[in-house]
Amino acid sequence: MSDTAEPGALAAPARPQRGDELELEVQSLAFGGEGVARLGDSGYVVFVAGAIPGDRVRAVVHKRKRSYAHARTVEVLRPSPERIPPKADHPGVPWQVLPYARQLEIKREQVGEALRRIGGLEGFELEPIVPACEEWRYRNKLEYSFGADAAGELICGFHDSAGARRVSPLTDCLLASERSNRARELVLGWCRDQGLQAWARGRRAEADGERSGRRAEADGERSGRRGEPVGAAPDGRPQLRNVVVREGRRSGTLQVRLVTTDGELDPAPLAHVLAEDLGEELAGVLWTRSGSPAETTAGGDTELVWGEGELAERLGGLELRISAEAFFQTNTEMSEALYGVAAEYAALESWERVFDLYCGIGSIGLTLAPRAGELWGIELLEPAVADAIEGARRNGITNARFFAGDTRAALPELVERAGRPDVVVVDPPRAGLSKKVVHRIIEAAPRRIVYVSCNPTTLAPNAAEMVAAGWSLRRLRPVDMFPQTHHIESVALLERG
Repeated sequence: MSDTAEPGALAAPARPQRGDELELEVQSLAFGGEGVARLGDSGYVVFVAGAIPGDRVRAVVHKRKRSYAHARTVEVLRPSPERIPPKADHPGVPWQVLPYARQLEIKREQVGEALRRIGGLEGFELEPIVPACEEWRYRNKLEYSFGADAAGELICGFHDSAGARRVSPLTDCLLASERSNRARELVLGWCRDQGLQAWARGRRAEADGERSGRRAEADGERSGRRGEPVGAAPDGRPQLRNVVVREGRRSGTLQVRLVTTDGELDPAPLAHVLAEDLGEELAGVLWTRSGSPAETTAGGDTELVWGEGELAERLGGLELRISAEAFFQTNTEMSEALYGVAAEYAALESWERVFDLYCGIGSIGLTLAPRAGELWGIELLEPAVADAIEGARRNGITNARFFAGDTRAALPELVERAGRPDVVVVDPPRAGLSKKVVHRIIEAAPRRIVYVSCNPTTLAPNAAEMVAAGWSLRRLRPVDMFPQTHHIESVALLERG
């Protein structure tokens, strides 16, 4: 930020308070997608949502720490020369104002920077990023939230970003296909006809504005700490939380899951409305009831209302079945590219013993198994393991075995049972690997580690520990699974010696 304010600029305190409005000059993009600005001589950092390098913006602070703050853009006072007109009118695509080529450039730079700055690693080959097949309408799964507008009418869309708790309604989500959008619209229409209401916390936030939303958020956090369940509405019917639409991009079918609080409801008429409109495109309808105060679609009690409980999909040459809560990469087309990089790095020659950690439904492992001597997969969620086992059977793969368990405890047992792996493939959640899991991998002593990462800032310390233990980081290739967002997928190859 410039130390000298422009005419009419707001004074910038050395350490702003929550609610302060600032005029900021955005200098760069941080990992996570926020713009980076600094205040005066102190260099106090403000991370600014909704801003890109070169923008001058008016922003309101919504979170303050000792050495940095988070703000969200209220107005772009002077746009960056790089800024382009947005295409989507909904949250969830913050980088759409950057040309796609620039998005790719920044993502590749951020992957390399994380490995060097956080991991202290050098000497690896940072390969060109793999661009997405489609820049829009690429997601095979969307989780929409229910809320209410200022007039109290039920809406369904995405939460506003950067500290706001309100839900923005959607007309056409440009991350989803047309048929996926249609499914969401049908669910919303049916819920309105039934007079159902959104989960009370969301309703307060949307109806009363951001200040009420902050109180609601604090109430929800306190409720979460006490573990108080979220119950039915006063009329005994459930409160609406989310609708999850999952699409088989290759099979052309949809799975729709309504997520509510506890309460009395007959969801069969909803399934009838969906089936009548979507016809053969509808594979199944499910209903999840959850009393958790957390903002999540996971957990709770799920029942099959209509059709099939699993979604059929094809990935490469594999025929898969995906359970409602099983993890599956949300960009089917780019999953094939991602797994292709993993196979290239694994460099299997048909004799190796491969361990697939955090294997999910086995999509990576089943892709590699035909090139391996034997493949063993570990996954915590039992339904996903069942999907993986069934996937091996359906695709005639006889050298793959999958087990349910916590990787930290299960990996030593697997080494004792199967022998030491030649190759370990790991695809952990965004938080990366715990130190104990890294140590278990080091103890297993594979010749080669293929690390599929959705977060370079957690890949970096994990890779640094492996390098300190005797492996070398050879290659790293980013893959753009999520255009118009800051999210970055990448594959790293580490070899012993």
